[in-house]
Amino acid sequence: MRTRLCSKVGCAREAVTTLTYDYGDQMAALGPLGAGRDPHAHDLCAIHTDRLSVPKGWVVVRHETLRV
Repeated sequence: MRTRLCSKVGCAREAVTTLTYDYGDQMAALGPLGAGRDPHAHDLCAIHTDRLSVPKGWVVVRHETLRV
C-alpha cells in the first residue's frame, strides 16, 4: 500500500489524520486517517495536526481512536 502524504504544500511527511470542514456549522473535524481519498478532506502529518488552527468562533472536534 502506498503511503499517503500530508496535504500541506511543501510537506512530504506521512499523513496520520484526516481533516474535514463543515462551513455551515463552523466546525472542523479531525480524526484518524480516512479509509479513502476524498477531494473535500485533507490529510495531515503529526506536526500539522498539532499546529491546526481554525477561524475565530469555529469548533474543532477531535475524534480519537480507541487505544487498548
